[in-house]
Amino acid sequence: MATKTKRKDTFLWEGTDRKGTRVSGEIAGISPALVKAELRRQGITPKKVKKKPKSLFGGVGKGKITPQDIALFSRQMSTMMSSGVPLVQSFDIIGKGHDNPAMSTLIMAIKADVEGGNTFADALAKHPLQFDSLYVNLVTAGEHAGILETLLEKIATYKEKTESMKGKIKKALFYPLAVIVVAFIITAILLIFVVPQFEDMFNNFGADLPALTMLVVQLSKLAQEWWWAALIVLGIIFHVIKLAKQRSKKFNEILDKVVLKAPIIGPIITKATIARFARTLATMFAAGVPLVEAMNTVAGAAGNSVYTTGILKMRDEISTGNQLNITMKQSGLFPNMVVQMVAIGEEAGSIDSMLSKVADFYEEQVDDAVDGLTSLLEPLIMAFLGVIVGGLVVAMYLPIFKMGEVV
Repeated sequence: MATKTKRKDTFLWEGTDRKGTRVSGEIAGISPALVKAELRRQGITPKKVKKKPKSLFGGVGKGKITPQDIALFSRQMSTMMSSGVPLVQSFDIIGKGHDNPAMSTLIMAIKADVEGGNTFADALAKHPLQFDSLYVNLVTAGEHAGILETLLEKIATYKEKTESMKGKIKKALFYPLAVIVVAFIITAILLIFVVPQFEDMFNNFGADLPALTMLVVQLSKLAQEWWWAALIVLGIIFHVIKLAKQRSKKFNEILDKVVLKAPIIGPIITKATIARFARTLATMFAAGVPLVEAMNTVAGAAGNSVYTTGILKMRDEISTGNQLNITMKQSGLFPNMVVQMVAIGEEAGSIDSMLSKVADFYEEQVDDAVDGLTSLLEPLIMAFLGVIVGGLVVAMYLPIFKMGEVV
């Protein structure tokens, strides 16, 4: 029976370093005792350790390390090392000059590990929340080949492009979702607070109300009596979906399949996933990582369980001697153009170059698709809000118009 992994919390700590200087920061850990042990291992004598209180708004602020911080760190390290600045001194310059105190603490912890005799890759591997297996593998390859500054530059480019891609996908998904939420809130306010005012006036008419008005009045009564039940049901649905995503592999597979086949947004997700596949594999190839080993990392970075499963099957077939382009074609996950470009790259011995071109092409495709989707959605959203709000207003004034006709 598999043991359940305990969730890590963020702890604030204060202490002294090897030179006796007072230092402080935050670190992820399971318990205060384990956090103190980790700090001692890093050469810090802890004086105070306490769990960081959670912000009311989800902890958004300068204490959070973002992927953009990691991309900037990679770019700065590459620039420093290319300029001939020693590794440890680079940590000092970047760490002490960083605007984000959490990132500064992380960099100084990495510096302490490197000074203690660990390799740069080993020091990064101790912080898996910030540095994933792809990052650590590329740094390891760079250290072994003596081209660490070049690999750090490639990592920075990879991080910047993938985060830019994620931002565009979030924009495409967030815009319509935000409008639906706003429409729901406006409708709820009208049904619960505005319609009842008209209902009192309609009771004095002494005549039958139009069907549309009656429908809105009944919906208003339903909303007034059962609004709390609707909120509870929505909360339960949200919680169940969240738990299912965290614990059910089958649910995630079904959800990812639905997303890929969804109209409009499905093709954008597919193109973004192909771009991520190509960009990740190109970066791994440029670092000299063997193809079979690279496919493990690429599968984890795919971002969609359908592609993750397909890439792992491709890895197994490659390990038996099949070419990459053949396994891609057999998977049915990649367009013919991508397969043909990879085939040409394999024949010419320039797979990384071809994959980079594929990634550039599909990233541009995603840019155009998101821009086109935004332009298409704007009039549709205005029409949607007009129908919802306008329909409620018309339903309320229809009896008044009819009375005016009678008079």
